[in-house]
Amino acid sequence: MEVSGLNAWFGDHHVLRDVHMEAGEQTVTAIIGPSGCGKSTLIRCLNRMHEEVRGARVTGKVLFNGTDVYAPDTDPVEVRRRIGMVFQRPNPFPTMSVMENAVAGLKLGSRLSKSELRQRGEHDLRRAGLWGEVKDRLDQPGGRLSGGQQQRLCVARALAVEPEVLLMDEPASALDPSSTLRIEELVEELKDSVTVIIVTHNMQQAARIADWTTFMLNGEVVEADATEKIFTAPADQRTEDYVTGRFG
Repeated sequence: MEVSGLNAWFGDHHVLRDVHMEAGEQTVTAIIGPSGCGKSTLIRCLNRMHEEVRGARVTGKVLFNGTDVYAPDTDPVEVRRRIGMVFQRPNPFPTMSVMENAVAGLKLGSRLSKSELRQRGEHDLRRAGLWGEVKDRLDQPGGRLSGGQQQRLCVARALAVEPEVLLMDEPASALDPSSTLRIEELVEELKDSVTVIIVTHNMQQAARIADWTTFMLNGEVVEADATEKIFTAPADQRTEDYVTGRFG
């Protein structure tokens, strides 16, 4: 993905200012920065979710495999299928079973049989590292799972429609340390087949899992580079101040 000259507003509030960034195929890119700097707005612009908010608007380009996702002839539903998203707080459909949650996206316009849906559901629950924990509870409501399990169920649901990019908006911020570790392990496993862009407020997490890191401040990208360089030899003093804890 390649972003150039991206600006975003909520009404009169100018949230993103001339943002440029890239995310390479089958890599993990972390977006870091203090609260309110525009991180979540940025990833919501990548799959056109920002425009779903009343009064929100976007200018600039977001290229996905060379195609501008904001071009007039681009279908936003197809964009969101190919660029999936996992939110900060787990949001499984609480009354649907674990299996129904896993295959929810496949049922839209699909002609798969019940057995085919179940096979696909198992496949993606395995990819999300959840199958071993829920295989005996597939017919129970997804809302009964633990927080960490619910988040991985949401990952499985996102993976079911075979996205090429997975956006993750602070997916572990509401989880305990053990569940956070499992999410990080999952991200490492997924990048073999999916490009991952993750917003995180956790500097250690970014350093552990990301190949590339983008640092944002006040709606602008201050610096983007290989993660090791961002954390050991940043080019901008503001980046160094942030990653060393002097502010933020």
